[in-house]
Amino acid sequence: MRLVWWVAAITFLLDQISKYFVVHVLNLRSVLAIDVLPPFLNLRMAWNDGINFGLFSGQADLARWLLIAVAFVVMGGVLWWLRRTPMGWPGHLAAGLLLGGALGNVIDRLVYGAVADFLNMSCCGLANPYAFNVADITIFAGAFGLALFGGETPGAKNAS
Repeated sequence: MRLVWWVAAITFLLDQISKYFVVHVLNLRSVLAIDVLPPFLNLRMAWNDGINFGLFSGQADLARWLLIAVAFVVMGGVLWWLRRTPMGWPGHLAAGLLLGGALGNVIDRLVYGAVADFLNMSCCGLANPYAFNVADITIFAGAFGLALFGGETPGAKNAS
């Protein structure tokens, strides 16, 4: 389980540091857009008070607290799963990515009232209108990793 906690802590810190840098140091909340390597990588400020792709946004406080509660339920479920199912290090790595990312987005909702999204990537003539953040990447990678490596692994009881 140590690996889970280390990965979660590092993930959380990378997410929060990147958000602080972009929102406050680069002042993206006022500038709104910075082209880094157009069209492949751009910074576009987006405050997401809903879920992925802005779904259920505009519901203000109700959605905010409901999504915080859902995040804690999911994190608790992942921890419960880890305690009950022996996994190897890939499963522990995936769980840490998911937990750290989920906590990063929860902190955004508590501090800003919405999740700070800022990464925007487009390619090959297709303009992507959506923005995301480091936590979104790690949540997706962690969920995908748990789907692949979250089952019982022989001899994994002592992994990590």
